[in-house]
Amino acid sequence: MDDLNAFVAGERCAISGASGGKLSGLTFAVKDLIDVAGWPTGGGNPDWLRANPVPARHAWVVQTLLTAGASVIGKTITDEVSLGILGENAHDGTPLNPKAPDRVPGGSSSGSASAVAGGLCDFALGTDSGGSVRVPASFCGLYGIRPTHGRIDFSGITVQAPSADTCGWFARDAATFARVGEVLCNAALPTRLPTRLLVATDAWGFADEAVQIALTPMLARLSTLIGTREDVLLAPQGLSVWQRAQRVLQGSESWKTFEPWLDVYNPRFAFSVARNLVMASMLTDAERSAAALMRAEAWARMRQLLPDGTILCLPTTPFPAPRRGLRNSELGFLRERISCLTSHGGLTGVPQLNLPGASVDGAPVGLSIVGPHGSDLTLMAVALAFEGASA
Repeated sequence: MDDLNAFVAGERCAISGASGGKLSGLTFAVKDLIDVAGWPTGGGNPDWLRANPVPARHAWVVQTLLTAGASVIGKTITDEVSLGILGENAHDGTPLNPKAPDRVPGGSSSGSASAVAGGLCDFALGTDSGGSVRVPASFCGLYGIRPTHGRIDFSGITVQAPSADTCGWFARDAATFARVGEVLCNAALPTRLPTRLLVATDAWGFADEAVQIALTPMLARLSTLIGTREDVLLAPQGLSVWQRAQRVLQGSESWKTFEPWLDVYNPRFAFSVARNLVMASMLTDAERSAAALMRAEAWARMRQLLPDGTILCLPTTPFPAPRRGLRNSELGFLRERISCLTSHGGLTGVPQLNLPGASVDGAPVGLSIVGPHGSDLTLMAVALAFEGASA
């Protein structure tokens, strides 16, 4: 029984993993953008299936986890074709946030985060283009990662914006989280931790004061673990400038991806999703060119900030999860503020991992660690050490 409304109706598929693998005995759920052979990939929209037949083979990430011994227990609800950040779906309903039931779970990997936070499975797969793993991880109090862009094979997963799309996962504890990471990255965790920690003061100051206060003990513990701390600006041009560039680039790619489907099938959408697609369709070449230049600047900034042995930290979200059922007029600015703290992921492709452990008025908020390209396993090693230090 799914009391959390985490799973797509009728898609509690059960597929056993191989015996004796590294993940044997673990169960996982799959976001409904990721193919599971023999089960529809619904994409969170009732008209998606008209253009997309039931897949005949598993996505690479699902097959890899099954081969490693983990077992699938179902397909989870997503914001429509991944175009959302709060986790509310007008067609399938909004999954419960088990850690804050009166608040949204975050999206677009909402059902996956809900299933893990509610203890229905050991870990779950999500996708992240503009924050869709990082945000629900923060809102639901989970470990969650946006891997280095291109690190995890994206075949068999619904594309939104190819230059930003990644496949990540959630877990309640760092040990399970790292076990999954070693399988998907096909490598072991490093034995040495980074030796230099950067604190993104612009991102820190952008968060609500209550979030800053809640995360301060976690920051102090992380500083002690790493050893050397330095305050820096993440985005000298401005977080909102980076956010605008990412919105233009991601929106343009999303429109290019979905326009043929829209043209033929005229699908039904929630207002906010339809509005974003319409706005994306009107972006100009001049806007795309300016955004591409800002992306190049952001890449250069990340290379400068993050040599080997260095990680950066910032609040994952500027506030805890908003209340469920807010009006459309109340949600727009909240989404914009969230994306000011997530846009660097899609712009620069760096890996980012949410560390749970703080709350504001009983609702979780997370602290993120960001590393240079390819440092995914290093971030997992930091998470494991960090959890051990807090025990």
